[in-house]
Amino acid sequence: MHEPQAAVAEAAAPKADAPQAGVPDVTANVAANAPATIAAGTEPADATQAAQATQAGQPEQEAEARNVTLEVGRPSPNEITMSIGGQTVTLHPLQVGQLIEELANARASMQPEPPPTIPSGWRFASTKNPMIAVQKQSNGDRLLVMRHTGHGWVPFTFSPDMVVQMYMMLTQR
Repeated sequence: MHEPQAAVAEAAAPKADAPQAGVPDVTANVAANAPATIAAGTEPADATQAAQATQAGQPEQEAEARNVTLEVGRPSPNEITMSIGGQTVTLHPLQVGQLIEELANARASMQPEPPPTIPSGWRFASTKNPMIAVQKQSNGDRLLVMRHTGHGWVPFTFSPDMVVQMYMMLTQR
């Protein structure tokens, strides 16, 4: 297999865009309570207290949530900063990978689904000649896992008919 290389491209079709030692793991907090715990990088000391505060200030929090902005910075090649509602956290490569995985898993169960066509002006980073793994499933489907340099390992399951269609698309001249 070839070593993957990343490239940034823009499609013709609108834009969809294990913690390191000593670095706090914030991804679990992102999934559980984004605005409050991303900022602190820690979990609330008392869950009951946090729940009461959430219930008591819910109208204010909902009003604030509508005005909260997300800002992403890139202070160095191996870290990003995320600011939500004025609270900032720094993430390193392993934490960014964890966050991507958590967000992708959450997004997969949300509605509406991503658009069925490639949005106009969509920007993406592609991986040339990614590492791949294939596994036959007991029902005849094939699990194809591809390593994207930004998204990590991305799994896809294909029915036998789709495998044939993909083969035909990939081998036509």
